[in-house]
Amino acid sequence: MTRTAWSVMMLGAGLAAWRLQVEAAVPAEGRPPRPRNVVVILADDVGWGDLSCFGATAVQTPQVDRLAREGARFTDAHASAATCTPTRYAMLTGEYAWRKQGTGIATGDAALLIEPGRTTLAAVFQRAGYVTGVVGKWHLGLGPGPGLTDWNKEVVPGPREIGFDYSFLIPATGDRTPCVYLENQRVVGLDPDDPIQVSFKLKEENYPGELDGRRDRAQLKMDWDYGHHFAVVNGIGRIGYMAGGKRARWVDEEMADTLAAKGAAFIARNKDKPFFLYFATHDIHVPRVPHPRFVGKTSMGPRGDAIVQFDFQVGAILDALDAHGLAEDTLVILSSDNGPVLNDGYKDQAVEKLGSHRPAGPYRGHKYSAYEGGTRVPFLVRWPKRIKGGTQSAALVSLVDLVATSAALCGQSLAYGDAPDSMDLSAALLDPGTAGRASFIAEGARMSVRDGVWKFIPANARKDGPKRPDSGRLGDPDAFVKGEQDTGSWNVDQLYNTAEDPREAHNLAGTQPERVAAMRAMLQKARTAGRTRP
Repeated sequence: MTRTAWSVMMLGAGLAAWRLQVEAAVPAEGRPPRPRNVVVILADDVGWGDLSCFGATAVQTPQVDRLAREGARFTDAHASAATCTPTRYAMLTGEYAWRKQGTGIATGDAALLIEPGRTTLAAVFQRAGYVTGVVGKWHLGLGPGPGLTDWNKEVVPGPREIGFDYSFLIPATGDRTPCVYLENQRVVGLDPDDPIQVSFKLKEENYPGELDGRRDRAQLKMDWDYGHHFAVVNGIGRIGYMAGGKRARWVDEEMADTLAAKGAAFIARNKDKPFFLYFATHDIHVPRVPHPRFVGKTSMGPRGDAIVQFDFQVGAILDALDAHGLAEDTLVILSSDNGPVLNDGYKDQAVEKLGSHRPAGPYRGHKYSAYEGGTRVPFLVRWPKRIKGGTQSAALVSLVDLVATSAALCGQSLAYGDAPDSMDLSAALLDPGTAGRASFIAEGARMSVRDGVWKFIPANARKDGPKRPDSGRLGDPDAFVKGEQDTGSWNVDQLYNTAEDPREAHNLAGTQPERVAAMRAMLQKARTAGRTRP
């Protein structure tokens, strides 16, 4: 079935007016008209170079390219962290995740990380009169936490308590238990006679009758490389244990269709009222198990085929907007939660079949890394009513800025304590000649700071770590594409000019001590002040 046919069948059953070319007069208050609807599409582990509109040739992403052609492409946009949970936390709260304990990569049974009642991206839109919904990967914790969350009842607190009217969720991520969907905070399809148990501490002997990834390895349809060898669901080993809920467990190959259908249905239900949809795909996070109709679409194996599947989901959302006549006045923003990763715990030949493809484009680093490839991500905005198609901007922008920007453009005020690190970038985003952020702090293996084109990574305190970032195999800017990881966590200071040296191959810290001192002070001030928003 084609993407278009699928979309028609299903329909039959950032974050404001980011105007890069002014087409109408700006109101007297200095604020452009708000979009009728807003859709934020957040990919998972998609790198700067993974999309054809950002230069990829080994894989084609025509639906994503459509957004670039009909909207604006930002080339210096960043996730706030090089991993998923902290980026999602920062995007929804407007606060750097490193300010809050427990915002590392969340377990599947983690407590809700965002305090109920807090001003969030969803709450901003809700207060402005939008119907709000989230579909897809959550990974921000749910319920009261380990040993306390009962997956057999309504899970509270959850998305509703932080501003979402509707939710259809992957609770954590595809490689973690529980492997079930939650709709409006209840497990979908749960048999009450087969209750769910979830643990990240108990051992397999506590779950008699359940497959275990180490003991039953020969029965797996996708072999694990490291870490993913506990509960087995749909023939795939996961992180964490799970028992029960057999009828409710997802089928990985059907996940993209399921999420796309739920996203399109939300649009259809709310076509007559303003809405905000946060659509968080799972592709191309592990385990990469694309639907059979996408298998073999690229030469890169499951990772490449999952990129094509991600593109399908983007197209399903765009088709839904078209079908209801909403595209003209709907702002669509597409980005990714962090940079790319190849081998991430399963033997899916992501390294072996990479070929000439460069997932991070011209940048060094990857998911988990302090280098640019860890956080520099695709960023596209489309609003046909206000944005001229085919525009490109080099403004420095971050996903942490979505809260303040959307609040400004929707006419909502933020209290002093709200969104402490989120900047209103509406002026910069309306004019490609205007700069974005002056500086930006990123969270990876090391904290780092960008000041204009300059990038500073402070030394770690390890006495046993690598002495020089330009020695040994880990100093190779191409280490990532060779299947090696270079996190950037060295016990020497690092300073790079990202404009002249995008691969961060030439450490200038030794020749520019004054700049190093100034950027170190900038990072320290951000830590101690508790906020960066004026």
